[in-house]
Amino acid sequence: MREKELRRSLAVFPIGTVMKLTDLTARQIRYYEEQELIHPERSDGNRRMYSLNDIDVLLEIKDYLSDGLNMAGIKRVYQMRQDEAKAAKDKPPLTDKDVRRIFYDEMMTQSGLNQQQHPYQSQGPRL
Repeated sequence: MREKELRRSLAVFPIGTVMKLTDLTARQIRYYEEQELIHPERSDGNRRMYSLNDIDVLLEIKDYLSDGLNMAGIKRVYQMRQDEAKAAKDKPPLTDKDVRRIFYDEMMTQSGLNQQQHPYQSQGPRL
């Protein structure tokens, strides 16, 4: 994890500070936690501690709500993001051959010469 992301994920803000930064009530913040949209850490005294990433999510939730999205829609947005991140993580990296094929296809499409046989495809037996 890069330094910036590490710092943003440190849970250092108590709920009172988060309330001031987000203009949300403690009840609203706890509700979003119950809905599993945020995951604050707990201090040794069992107090919720929030990170800058948590605050970003809370502000984003406020924006979604003001845009007319309901809680089910917001949860769906976050689920889709998680699914995309998992799919990207599980996807094998591109090989040099893949990059060449993609580049070749793009060049052929742009030049209008896409009708010819692709050099990376097998040509089969010639008669």
